[in-house]
Amino acid sequence: MGNIENIIIICGGSSSEREISLESGEGVFEALKELNYNVQKKDFNDLGNLNELKEYDIVFIALHGEEGESGMLQAELESLGISFTGPNSNACMQSWNKSISKDVIRSNGLKTPSSINIKNTQAFKKRYQDIPFEHFFLKPAMEGSSVNIFEVKNEQDYERALCKVNGISQEFILEEAIKHKEYTVSIIGDEIFPPIEIKTVNSFYDYDAKYLSDSTQLIQAEGDEATIKKIKDFALNSYHALGCSGWARVDILQDSNHDLYFLELNSSPGMTSHSCVPKSASFLGLDYKQVVTKIINASIQ
Repeated sequence: MGNIENIIIICGGSSSEREISLESGEGVFEALKELNYNVQKKDFNDLGNLNELKEYDIVFIALHGEEGESGMLQAELESLGISFTGPNSNACMQSWNKSISKDVIRSNGLKTPSSINIKNTQAFKKRYQDIPFEHFFLKPAMEGSSVNIFEVKNEQDYERALCKVNGISQEFILEEAIKHKEYTVSIIGDEIFPPIEIKTVNSFYDYDAKYLSDSTQLIQAEGDEATIKKIKDFALNSYHALGCSGWARVDILQDSNHDLYFLELNSSPGMTSHSCVPKSASFLGLDYKQVVTKIINASIQ
């Protein structure tokens, strides 16, 4: 890791993914200790002043949600001249806001599901009959972990979903459903790891499927060399379109015609022992410590 000696991990915070973030932070902390680095771990909720991070060579961001992925933290660290893992502030901002990321992806000639932006749920008056797609999701424009996401297949679903989000002071999007296969692709630097196919018995990959269900399967994507290359290339093109560097994870949908669609990019992926990034790396024979080393190396280049 070059001249890197002193590392601090920022995790925890107050998002819906706090516990996952704490577990990720602990995993990275233990790995760096075993690699003989001087390492500290700090809950974002207990961080008083970012200036105290200047004594470290790099900040490992294992923080999820708005606090760790919206670009605000990254912008502050950049202004203080503090190195950190993951994409820069602009890339994080673009990827955090799904409305913006979808516009960027489309402008780069890549597909993403059709969508409608909702700035204010109380003022949104479109009837179900006015929505140009029958099957879709109502989801926050800026939120992770499949929180406040509703699948809509009929007018009753639509009215119920709007009622539940009415008054929530954040932007939402209506996004056309692409139901065939879902992949997630981990990228460190410009190294693309084997795609993972997500299989769930739930109607979609919701919070329960991600964190609670024992039946969710994360398997190495199957297909011939050309198929896998197509998925990997699409992920890397999306990563570059959003201006990413360091590391990230790209979620992709595939329809029945095998066309690929950008779903979202996670600029601070989970790093628990069962998370997709270390799992994908394991398909190449890499252990958790090697993944952590690659993330830091990619972030200081």
